[in-house]
Formats: sequence, structure tokens, C-alpha cells
Amino acid sequence: MGVIRRQMAMGFLVCAAATQAAFGQRPQLGPRDPHIGYIYPAGGQSGSSVQVLISGQFLEGADDIHVSGDGIKASIVKYHKFFQQGDIPRIRNAIERAQQVLEKKLGRKPDAELRRGGRLVGKDAALVMKEAGVTEDDFEHIEEFLRLQSNKKRQLNPQLLEDVTVRLEILPDAVPGDRSVRVMTPFGLSNPLCFQVGAWAECRETEPNDKEPDRAIGAARPVVVNGQILPGDVDRFSFRATKGTKLVIAARARGLIPYLADAVPGWFQAALTLYDGRGTEVAFDDDFGCSVDPVVHCEIPGDGEYILEIKDALYRGREDFVYRIAIGEVPFVTSIFPSGGRAGEIGPVAASGWNLAEAKFTPKVRGGTGIREVEMPGTGAGWNQLPFAVDTLPESVEAEPNSSIETAQRVTPPVIVNGRIGAPGDWDVFRIDGRAGSELIAEVFARRLNSPLDSVLKLLATNGREMASNDDNQDKACGLETHHADSRLSIRFPASGTYYLRLGDTQRHGGDDYGYRLRIASPQPDFDLRVVPSSVNGRAGASIPITVYALRRDGFAGDIDLSLKDTPPGFRLSGGKIPGNEEKLRLTLTMPDSATAGPVRLAMEGRATIRGREVVRAAVPAEDMMQAFAYRHLVPAEDWYAVVTTGGGRFTPPALKVAVGNLVRVRTGAVTRIPLPGLGGPMMDQVRLELSEPPEGLAIERVSREGGGVQLLLKADPKTAKPGLKGNLIVEGYFERSFSRPGATGNTVRIPIGTLPAIPFEIVSM
Repeated sequence: MGVIRRQMAMGFLVCAAATQAAFGQRPQLGPRDPHIGYIYPAGGQSGSSVQVLISGQFLEGADDIHVSGDGIKASIVKYHKFFQQGDIPRIRNAIERAQQVLEKKLGRKPDAELRRGGRLVGKDAALVMKEAGVTEDDFEHIEEFLRLQSNKKRQLNPQLLEDVTVRLEILPDAVPGDRSVRVMTPFGLSNPLCFQVGAWAECRETEPNDKEPDRAIGAARPVVVNGQILPGDVDRFSFRATKGTKLVIAARARGLIPYLADAVPGWFQAALTLYDGRGTEVAFDDDFGCSVDPVVHCEIPGDGEYILEIKDALYRGREDFVYRIAIGEVPFVTSIFPSGGRAGEIGPVAASGWNLAEAKFTPKVRGGTGIREVEMPGTGAGWNQLPFAVDTLPESVEAEPNSSIETAQRVTPPVIVNGRIGAPGDWDVFRIDGRAGSELIAEVFARRLNSPLDSVLKLLATNGREMASNDDNQDKACGLETHHADSRLSIRFPASGTYYLRLGDTQRHGGDDYGYRLRIASPQPDFDLRVVPSSVNGRAGASIPITVYALRRDGFAGDIDLSLKDTPPGFRLSGGKIPGNEEKLRLTLTMPDSATAGPVRLAMEGRATIRGREVVRAAVPAEDMMQAFAYRHLVPAEDWYAVVTTGGGRFTPPALKVAVGNLVRVRTGAVTRIPLPGLGGPMMDQVRLELSEPPEGLAIERVSREGGGVQLLLKADPKTAKPGLKGNLIVEGYFERSFSRPGATGNTVRIPIGTLPAIPFEIVSM
């Protein structure tokens, strides 16, 4: 579908008093953080120039595009904001005023008429338009709005209100793969979205192609087709193929935009169907293995014309239902075994799939331990990446027969067992020796490694009695998983003796691709960190709330000290200690006193003492993404950026600067005074303060301005405030202003002006 213009936006969206809770970022009546919803097309070939549409919200004034990696030069072509219903009377009124002015100047009524369809005609039309400040684009937008307004299938989507057209020059030496694209405006940097640099030729769909198929797919293949699906839309492409051709047709949709906040199930559920010239279905797929994105493999049954169809499986559609389809007789790996290896000792793995010239390859792994993406050479960069786990423990391979206690395979922890549930109903049983009081963690890695195995793990005593069982265990580090199907058991042996681990599939399924890695080892307390958002925007000197998530492992419950690493001067964290047992902390990042020329790359790390030694972990930048109105996921991003702005808009209050003191102990049933040194001045007398996401039982009783100083009086409810709770107080400030119109009751609105640096607290008993 070509560049489709904006979906309907109702007049109420222009309300200037939209809430902006992030203090120090933007006044309530001004612009907000830029946000992008989709990029179309979402990829391009190395060595080509491609014009893309970046659509989102608050993109006005876009002046730069940031693309991760090397080899891409970006330039902005134009900005467009979708026409709104309230703009129609504005233009009509401007034209009427211009006609009145010109009538006095010309001594006659101008010959110009605004037609119902939204077009000014007559010999004086150009003169009237110039006087009114109206352009041809305005009339085109009116026509666009009226056309879209008549389409009942259109959905209100204010997040896709604005466009930035961008030209991307992809150099020939640009490395194929995924890149992150962000838009820079005077008010900061947007969220990142995926743009794929490819090695194959590219084309775009041409609408309409729902009845008469598009012929974008030519004889030269492989090729990548780009398109969009609107409400109820179906895109069809015709091409010729010869008998015996082993086609691979791989779609990418959720792989481009992983989560949609306001759509169920939370992404574009693409479905692919291949028909022959008579309309007979030859192949179909609406997901592939554990991936939502479909992949079709088909050996062409005869020479002739074929039609490829893509649609949403639920017959929905929106402009952000963007897709890319790769089609060609290319290699495609469906599974590998083993799906992991020991760091420094990674050897060849067996590959299963289609059109493979080789049955083995040695994965090239970048980075340290953890789950990494690898690719078999020759499979088309970025189209056939597979998860691969790297660990430090000794590796072993499951040995059949081992389906019962009598034939159980003996293993000695610590060890990682690479195995398969090789047939429906199969069980793999492992014998271990346990010592009374000792602890052991048994964890399955399968779904996280793209295996269809929905594992269940059981601990059996010597006599076969089941002692413990687990089906699903959530791993918050895997932000793209929505079905956490991997199992985990935490075991403390009651007595010394022989025990058995029994592993199978909950649905009694099995096969060669039902691989797993079973990690058996004593607890290794550890943690990972995620910092949100990945783009932090704020004016000079302001304190911006951010959130850090502690992903604790194997019972680690200690404090974690956060600090910035190798960061330019002027940036400062406040409240940078995650209390023991807490998995989430809101803190603040204070900006330097002067604006930056562009985004500044930041880095954060956390330190903790685990078993007497210091452990340091880097904080991975992430986006806190909502799925289907309810669920939230931490999706990792490539970089963590901060942008320091000068503010902007008609109202830019000074940043609230406060010297943050030591830990504040808040006593239950009492009022605690918190000095706010540095917060003063005549303007501050009008500022109101409020706790953001206050801990249960804590509230601001009042703000004292006695004696020339400012103090926060905090009250802890003895019934609900929990002694021992630690964290940060995030205090936001705002003005209240009353507005009224003749004949209408006055309204009071809040105008946010900033956030104080985070104040560490601990609730203590009286």
C-alpha cells in the first residue's frame, strides 16, 4: 500500500491542556516527547537510496535522524501534520477575512469561491489565498480529511498524527541487519524503531492490489516486498514460478514493531497464503514455530502463475501494520542443535531447514555469556537469525534411552545437558546425587531458544514419588516473550540420596526440533539491570525521572548501587540505590546546566556484593512497552541517550534545583520535615508539590515556607505505611491556573514545571 495518509483525528485532540506528568521535560501546554509509531518502508538494500515515512506524534520541528551503526546517511525531506477537523473552520474564516480586506483594496468583491469539497476557485483565488495565508497543501489536506472521514473503517489513532519524510542513503558497505532509527526534535529524541538493511533487491506494493494482484515480484529473486495493511485490507502479488522451485517466503511484521499498545493481541498477526493460477491454496502459514511472523516453504508443483496473499489473520489493519516479505529459493534454517555452547569452546552445530547446502556451521557469537543471535552463512543477513545461549558451565549431550527411572542418564552438576524431546510422549530422565541440605537449580532453556517445547520439569525421589514440579517460569529479561514456557525448579534436598529430574512436553508433543538446554547447578545469585526509557529528554538543569529494573536471579536479595559510567560532566543520578529485595526503582537523572548539541550517549552500571565479592553489571537500555492495553514488557534498545534542551514554548519555568540530602527516615504516625535547600524565590511561592506514585501510606501534609526556607512536611499513616520499606520519593511541582470563557464555568488546570531530585527514604516505626 503506498504512503497512506493520516487516519482521522478528532478536534478534541488539539486540547492544549493534555497531561504531561514528566517534570522538567515539557510544560503541560507545550510540545511533548517525540514518539514514532512506524517506519515505512521498514528497510532498504545496501547501496541504495530510499525515501521513508516516519509516522508518530510530536514530531514538529524534526531536525535530525539518528540511525544506529555505520553506513547510513539520513536527511529530512519534509514534515507533515495530518489535517484536523478544527482546521476547516479556521481556513474558511481566514478566507472570509481576506475577501473582506481585498474588497476594500480592490473596490469590488473578489472573484473567489470556496467549494464544498474544499477547493478555492475563481480568477482572484490566488490573491485571496495569499492574503489569507492559505496554500494548496491546505486544500489537499481538507480533501484528504473529508475522504478519510467518509471511510467508516478508519480507526482513531492519535499516535499516528504526524509524518516526517526522510531520505536514507544506504552505503554499499553498510552491514546488513537491524538498525534503530530515532527522530530528533527541538524537544528531544524519540523512541527507537527497527529499520532493516538488506542484501537483496527491494520493491513496494502498489495499491489497489486486493482484487487485481500487484506484479511487484519479478523474475529476479530473491526480492523483498514492502507494504502496509489497512482495515480489512488484503494485499496480493502475482509472479511466475517453475516446477520444482523450492521457495522460501518469510514475512516480518512483529519483528519490526514488537508491541502495539492499543491492539489485541498486541501486534500485527500476519498470515501468508500461496495460491496457484486456478486459485487453489498451495501453502499457508500464520506463524512459524515460536515466532508470530509466518514463513512458508513450498516446492512449486508446476510451471505457471502464482499469487501470494498477505493479510491480518483477524482481518484488522492500520497504517502501522507494516510488513516486509522476502521471497526466493534461498537457504533457511529452522532449528539448530545444540542451541548453545560453552564460552570459548563453541564448536559446530547441526542445522535443519530448507535449501541448505551444508548440514553444519560454527556460530559466530559476539559478546559475553547470555542469549545471542547467530546466523548461518548464506541465509540472507537479518532474515534468519537464531537465538544461541552461551554459558560457562561444562556441556553434555542427552543419551537415549533415558525415558524412565530404570534407564535414567546419570549427570554430575554443575552441567548443561543438551537434549531433545524426540517424539510425542517422550520423557527424558536424569539421575543426580543429592546431599542433605544442599541446594540445586534446574532450569530449562527451550522456548527462549526458539524451540516449540512447552516444558514441564519434575523432581522425583528414589522411589519415583513426585516431590516438586514446574511448568512455566517468567524471565523478565526476555522482553519479546509472551508465553514463558520454560520450566525452573529450586531444590533443597531433604536427605542425601539419589534423585531424578524428569523433563517432557506439557502437550505430549515432540520431534527433532523440540530441543532444550537443561542447566543443573547450585544457585548462582546474580542480577541484570534494565533502564527505562532509552531516550531521556529534559531542559538544562532539570531532573528527569527514570526507572531501573533489577532482574534478580537465584535468590539474590542485596542492595544494588547505581552509578553513571564514562558520562560527560554535568549529568548526575539522585537516589541511585536499589534496596534489597526490590525489583524496581524510580530515581532521577539531573541534566547539565547548558544544552547539548545533540544526543549524548550515557551508560549506567550497578554494583552489589554477592558472597563476599563485588559484582558489576551494565544497565541495558530498554523501552517499557504496553501490549494490548494491559501487559507491559521491557524491550531492550541498542543505546541509552540523553538530550539536554533549552526548554521551548511560550512558558518555560526555571528548573527546580534542590540540594539532595542523605537518607530521610520517615516515622509512622508522625510528620517528618524534609528541608529543600535551594528551592526558593518569588516564583516558588506559587508552586505546588505532589508525590508521584507515592508509596502506600505516605502523603505530603503541606509545604512550609517559614523562615525563608522551604520544607516538605511528610506524613506516614501508621495503619498502611510499612516499616522497613525503602526507596525514593519523586516530588513533582506544578502551577494551578484558572481559565474561564464568557458564559462558562471556570476550569482549573495543572501546568507541570519540574521534578525535584529523587529523595531516598526509609519508613521506620515510632
